[in-house]
Amino acid sequence: MDEKGRFLIPVRIRSEISGNILVITRAVDKCLWIFTPDEWRRISESIMGSSSMFKSKTRLLQRRIIAPAQECEIDKSGRITIPPSLRESAGLASKKEAVILGVQRYMELWDVETYNEYLEESEKEFLEAAEDLGDLLQFGKD
Repeated sequence: MDEKGRFLIPVRIRSEISGNILVITRAVDKCLWIFTPDEWRRISESIMGSSSMFKSKTRLLQRRIIAPAQECEIDKSGRITIPPSLRESAGLASKKEAVILGVQRYMELWDVETYNEYLEESEKEFLEAAEDLGDLLQFGKD
């Protein structure tokens, strides 16, 4: 992350993106989610249409995920400027390292230290999930 809050999207990821606009919003964990406009439209319409605005959980999701979302342009150098409010919510500081994860339909942007803490804290839960995944995929069964 440079001093202006810009982050370089790796070429490998950039080559998979059609167009030069991405939608960035707060994630459930202390990171940011990054979507293509089409994927964001699908997600936001699903959240907005999933329940009544009179339900508190629906309003909470709308306020925490949809409301902070912002369209951001990828510049000619392959960088995207992360808006200050979103950087703050994910603990991303200028002139610090960040991690970008490509998770098939979206990306996650993490502060390196926060991501490493998350990995440590979730290790036991990950091992349990891996056990379940092994059963689901039926590894080792003939």
